[in-house]
Amino acid sequence: MDKAEFDNFADEYRELHAANIAASGETPEFFARYKVRDIACALQGLKTTPRDILDFGCGVGASVPHLREFFASSSLIAIDVSEKSLEVARARFPGAADFRSFDGEHIPLDDASVDLALAACVFHHIPMQMHVPLLRELLRVLRPGGRLFVFEHNPWNPLTLRAVRNCPFDENAVLIPNGRMRRRMAQAGFDRVECRFRLFFPHSLRALRPAEAALAWCPLGAQYSASGTKGPAA
Repeated sequence: MDKAEFDNFADEYRELHAANIAASGETPEFFARYKVRDIACALQGLKTTPRDILDFGCGVGASVPHLREFFASSSLIAIDVSEKSLEVARARFPGAADFRSFDGEHIPLDDASVDLALAACVFHHIPMQMHVPLLRELLRVLRPGGRLFVFEHNPWNPLTLRAVRNCPFDENAVLIPNGRMRRRMAQAGFDRVECRFRLFFPHSLRALRPAEAALAWCPLGAQYSASGTKGPAA
């Protein structure tokens, strides 16, 4: 992760993102909420609420208000390598999370200190040789039974490729096929790693979105989520 790169875009990140996804007919807030709602739905059957949540690579805080909406009683820690992005996030959402600086290698949390971790379109900005070490860091800070959700752009979707190619802050991004992400999560030690494809229909076809749950297997969605669980303590 290039700290300076995101420091440069922090003040105008939301506007750049909105312009880049305009063809979808949606706003950045729609996509951020979609991811958090997905997590909430996935956890619904467990009948438990995470005590502590980690927003890994939080940027300017796009996920924060939605995490507060769906997990109102949970403690939220949000970390990023870009101090400028954290400044913007703190100003946008004062008191909504514990915003912390991150050195890019060591997550500033104790072992087994959170129940849920989210990485929303973060790993394609991270050098691939750091993926497994950082996934192991995420595993370290999860409590036994805790879950990680990784959302990434789907490189098999041509519209996604075009959006990434034209996005200023994705200039150095390297998209990650879902199979590769699953293997890296398993290599890091996660159990029950699963992948679901998401975001098939633009705003103009939003009436079809209830069908997306049945299309989770289809590798044509604009993004995918990969989730894994930390096994019980030995």
